[in-house]
Amino acid sequence: MAPKPSKGKATPSAQPTISAFFSKSSQARVPKRPATPIDLTSVDSENESREVSPPPKKKLKASKDAATLSGKEPIGVKEKSKPDKNRHSTSSLSKAAATSSSSALTQFQFGSTSNPSSVAASAEKSGNGALSGSRKVDDALRRAFREKLLVKPLPILPPASEPEEGREREEGSEGDQDQEDDADDTASAGVAKLRGKFKLGAAPRAGTKAGKGKERASDAVGPSGQKYTPLEKQIVQLKRDHPGVLLLVEVGYKYRFFGEDARIASQELGIACWQDRNFLTGSIPVHRRPVHVKKLISRGHKVGVVGQTETAALKKASDNKSAPFGRKLTHLYTAATYVDDLDSADDISGSYSSPLVCIVEQLRGGMGVDELVLLGMIAVIPATGEVTYDEFEDSNMRTELETRMTHINPAELLLPEKKLSKFTEKMLAHFAEEARSTRIRIERFNDRMDYSDAFSFVSTFYTSHDEDSDTTSENLKSGKLMASLVDFPNLVIIALAHAIKYLREFDLDSAFYRTNYFSKFTTKTHMLLNGNTLSNLEIYRNQTDFTEKGSLIWVLDHTKTKFGSRLLRSWVGRPLIDMAILQGRLDAVEEILCSQSNALEKLRGLLKGLPDLSKGLCRVQYGKCTPRELATLLTAFERIASTFEPFENPSQTGFTTSLLRDIVTSLPTVREPIVQLLQDIDLGKARKEVKDELWKDVKKYPEIERAKQGIIAIEVELDAQLKEIRRILNKPTAAWVTVSGIEYMIEVRNNDRKRVPASWLKISSTKAVTRFHTPEVKAKLQQREQYKETLAAEANKAYLAFLTNDVSNHYSVFRNVIGRLAVADCLLSLAAVAVQPGYVKPEFTEADQLDITDGRHPMSEVLRSDPFVPNTVVLGGEEPRTNIITGPNMGGKSSCVRMTALLAVMAQIGSYVPARSAKLGLQEGILTRMGASDDLARGRSTFMVELAETSSILKNASPRTLVILDELGRGTSTFDGMAIAHAVLEHLVNTIRCKTLFITHYPLLATELEKNPEIANVHMGFMENSSSADGVRSIRFLYRLTLGMASGSFGIECARLAGLSERILRNAQVRSAMMQKQVEGQQEANRVRRCLRLLGACLSVGGGGAEAEAAKSIVDLLALAKAG
Repeated sequence: MAPKPSKGKATPSAQPTISAFFSKSSQARVPKRPATPIDLTSVDSENESREVSPPPKKKLKASKDAATLSGKEPIGVKEKSKPDKNRHSTSSLSKAAATSSSSALTQFQFGSTSNPSSVAASAEKSGNGALSGSRKVDDALRRAFREKLLVKPLPILPPASEPEEGREREEGSEGDQDQEDDADDTASAGVAKLRGKFKLGAAPRAGTKAGKGKERASDAVGPSGQKYTPLEKQIVQLKRDHPGVLLLVEVGYKYRFFGEDARIASQELGIACWQDRNFLTGSIPVHRRPVHVKKLISRGHKVGVVGQTETAALKKASDNKSAPFGRKLTHLYTAATYVDDLDSADDISGSYSSPLVCIVEQLRGGMGVDELVLLGMIAVIPATGEVTYDEFEDSNMRTELETRMTHINPAELLLPEKKLSKFTEKMLAHFAEEARSTRIRIERFNDRMDYSDAFSFVSTFYTSHDEDSDTTSENLKSGKLMASLVDFPNLVIIALAHAIKYLREFDLDSAFYRTNYFSKFTTKTHMLLNGNTLSNLEIYRNQTDFTEKGSLIWVLDHTKTKFGSRLLRSWVGRPLIDMAILQGRLDAVEEILCSQSNALEKLRGLLKGLPDLSKGLCRVQYGKCTPRELATLLTAFERIASTFEPFENPSQTGFTTSLLRDIVTSLPTVREPIVQLLQDIDLGKARKEVKDELWKDVKKYPEIERAKQGIIAIEVELDAQLKEIRRILNKPTAAWVTVSGIEYMIEVRNNDRKRVPASWLKISSTKAVTRFHTPEVKAKLQQREQYKETLAAEANKAYLAFLTNDVSNHYSVFRNVIGRLAVADCLLSLAAVAVQPGYVKPEFTEADQLDITDGRHPMSEVLRSDPFVPNTVVLGGEEPRTNIITGPNMGGKSSCVRMTALLAVMAQIGSYVPARSAKLGLQEGILTRMGASDDLARGRSTFMVELAETSSILKNASPRTLVILDELGRGTSTFDGMAIAHAVLEHLVNTIRCKTLFITHYPLLATELEKNPEIANVHMGFMENSSSADGVRSIRFLYRLTLGMASGSFGIECARLAGLSERILRNAQVRSAMMQKQVEGQQEANRVRRCLRLLGACLSVGGGGAEAEAAKSIVDLLALAKAG
């Protein structure tokens, strides 16, 4: 007997819903009911299915389930499944025939009659008579339910999405596929959700046979305990392929960070990060990518951009639309290798460059294995194409290396993986730590090449390019390049090979093609300011907050262009020691000040508004220049070419100095190249970034025109197809419509859908209309897309060929003109400094002297509102070459000597100086040792730093060097410090014979050396007020350099200015008086003892030559008595 129906059974009039099936199943409580899979194809009632069906088997073919649920043939099944005639039992057929459609839907539930064998057995018992009569009813019921379930999804079904990457679809473009009104995709998603909820087997994947073999092993489980999604699997593989790179992954309309990258981005960018399944993640909008990339690389990170390699439209049309988007690394950046856009408003390097420096080392022994080393260096600036090289020896303090690092200011260091020597590593680490403006990135390379391998690599790099290539150096074409490579030092060749290999990873190795722009770091025409001098004199940055404000470059830089600013920075760090070049600069600045020529005004106007032409030209060479940037460059060069007409004679320029004449006469040389280029390209289209319409001569690139003609032909055929569509719909006014970027759709009102052929493809719909594509239109659109892709590819190919051939063919001409404009910008900047009140043109002589009258500190008088007290300094010539400077603390000694050195630097770069007059000979070097600081990073105490800097000065000083020593010897005991100071000063005066400014608080030192005619004692003037009733003495500083030695240092008065309490100061004053009295007593006793010794020598005079010795003793005795 069949069991009675459950009491919770819904009435036939109730609206059938999925929730009704769930509630009905939960209410029908049958003890020990076996677990059965869900079968939506069955319409047997619960009672009859239990009566005739044995317990079903647990294994089912997933493909049949999927076919039943979706109403489609399972993927991977070649032949269509034929209906089984013996599928239903007699009781089920009679029940289905006797029940209405609504009642059947209400009674439908997740029954257990899903075993085909049991159903077939029941059917055989009952016969096939009723089967044919009830088959139509069963089919109608199934179709009705499927239509309600699939075409109109119930609320329980989730929105259509790919379950494997639904998280991506919510982010942006990957979700665009789900905007279509596709019932089958919606059904598949809903069925997948239902199967997951009820532990059903999933439909087989494409290309697999349904229901055969064992199920695939479950996917890997992530740290969160959840399986990796396809996107997460991509991330794991990308991180494995690109170790050490911070990845920005394009996901829809955002860039996302994953894992440790998300944590770093959160700290550096100030964005939120959160846990999402197996990864910590964070995101930024697509349009903010350049800003965040620049910030990350400025903090020393290596950043990679992972882009989507397919669009949503192409993916939807592909066979793997269920799979995640294809992604790969498309861009790789570091601070040195980021070549910013020409018109970028937030250039990370500003007016200055971001060099990459590669360093290799060879040990030379010494007191230790690595005390002395030979270093090879290559510094390249990819943004401007400048390459500098050098090979030099260095001591254990690595002062030469520090000097080069300070001048170059690298953004990235390329070093061997096997560490350099201990002293070199410490110095580089210290320098990277001191770089407060940006974080220096250190990249390591494995397996340092030897010289033979490096030379072979470099030779292959140059010779592998076609000799006729327009981008190849002229030296390579003429054979001079290989000869110059042989002349390069061995370590430079090794560094060059590794630098080329590294930049090849960023597609920037072409920066080394133009070898004629390689320059040696040290030359015979320039003075090299070492690192201590650059820091002590505040050449590039101040010593307060380490910014440019308050530095010498801040005072001198009035340039209008970025390439001019970079050149001026190089001038300031490398003062001239070539008299002819230096005098030419000074004469040019003087002519600018005095000239009323119209050409000068044209030159000033030309420099205003020019883009960074050096960077733009390098972007052309790398193939990174966009059409808009190219239009900007060509427009700028057109301005340059048309500013001056070609000159037949240099005298026609309106200038008298050769430097200004050369600048003006070089500018018209770009006229012919610019005319040729502008004949080929349409600047208006270039500004709009329309690559396929750039060319004025369409025959120059015929493939572009061929692709355009193909597109036009397809569009003509589509218009012809519209006539046929009008005939089919019997609607003469039918027209193409475009909605959401989808073109060539036919819009049909829903009331007229019966006229639409079954072959038409439904695209989208609203309540009023439905939009279709005909099969013919779809095929034509696919052909048109192919033509469009061909057009885009050919346009890019033509544009790149134009850059690398046509434009780069004139690289040398453009580069030379840019260099001349940079010189003009620097000269105009120096003229802007010279026009200020109180500045004078320095006078250079062949004599070794330095004579500054009423000189002023160039930065202090700009920063301070109160006037700077001028000072006169005379060294050499007829005056002593050395000044020993004493005076009270806070009296202005350091400011005075800094002023002297700064004015010497300014004069030798060709600038006017703030003084009443300045007459000096060329200085071959300026060496300073000032201040007190330790260097714990390199294990050096304050006194050790003093002695190391002093040692470097003694090794590098020459007779034409200006040396400044500030309070040498104060880091140790009085006697040791005084002895060292005395010995050093004596060596500078008597052995090296250089010009020296020596600041000291040792009066005995000044007294002992005063007799030397090459030494003069001077002090900073002051006024000492008489002591008041309470014994407090006051000092008034005059800040004026005065002849003679100061009577004291007045340290207690300085302590009073610092705010020490009067009780402490009175105690210190008492102790100072006691110690002074004690020292004077000892000196008096020593004088008496010496007098007695001399007197005894006089009384004991014998015969022979003793008379002369006695006379000498008497003279000494009289002198000692006079001193007492």
